[in-house]
Amino acid sequence: MSARLSLRIDLPRGRIGPGKIALLEAIGREGSISAAGRALGMSYKRAWELVDQVNRLLGVAAVVAVAGGARGGGAALTDAGTALVQDYRAMERAAILAVEQRLETLTQRLP
Repeated sequence: MSARLSLRIDLPRGRIGPGKIALLEAIGREGSISAAGRALGMSYKRAWELVDQVNRLLGVAAVVAVAGGARGGGAALTDAGTALVQDYRAMERAAILAVEQRLETLTQRLP
């Protein structure tokens, strides 16, 4: 197994890292907070807590409720939530590119 980089960003109102970003991506994919939580192996309560943290971190909603219908409603990312995911993933890619050689070297030095 090789070394890998994990990006966590400390912002004035809190932190954003791989877990919260994965949850936002899962909400976008699954169309619901509960389904996203299940997909990631977390409780509905924990998923809601993380969404609330992200909303407070941004100062605007990252996730909004979607009115019912045949599937009974759900949730979707707002423009702010989508932008956060895109910005995070872009920073993550840039950071990985910047350190990939050093990570490889580090891995080779390990017993």
